[in-house]
Amino acid sequence: MTVPTTNEVIESAVIRAPLSHVWHFIKLGEIPKFWSAIEKAETVTGTSDDTDVFRWSFKDGSVVEIKQDEHSNLDHFITYSVINSEPGLSYSSVVSTIRCWPVTSGEFEDSTFVRWTSKFSSDADAGVIQDAKYKRRDALKDLAAAAAKMLGGHQRSSS
Repeated sequence: MTVPTTNEVIESAVIRAPLSHVWHFIKLGEIPKFWSAIEKAETVTGTSDDTDVFRWSFKDGSVVEIKQDEHSNLDHFITYSVINSEPGLSYSSVVSTIRCWPVTSGEFEDSTFVRWTSKFSSDADAGVIQDAKYKRRDALKDLAAAAAKMLGGHQRSSS
């Protein structure tokens, strides 16, 4: 018997770094530089000239090919989909979006709000959704650490 579940994962975090420091990492070729679950990444050649495709090799041995569907430097988001996976996926498809907003006032001023959503096909089970939830949470922690490291010795302004 299958357990009914949502097919969407939404995880978010406030990263204590300015948008310019966080946005630097939100590109398919840069995500593996902060996400510690990924062992290596490479550009996939032989695809169409207008599509970015990357192969991410995870430390658990799985390999996925990721295709960039949309990227906006104006609205600060990237949308990508998995087009191939070894081992094969137990579901038909997933499309993910990472979106960033500057926090402009209040306690977290000069920080960045990041939301990472993944929409799975209806055949994804509860285990897939839970796994994705915790992987996104871990990745957001890694992003916060990478952005903090990038800040380094820079003084943060406080109002």
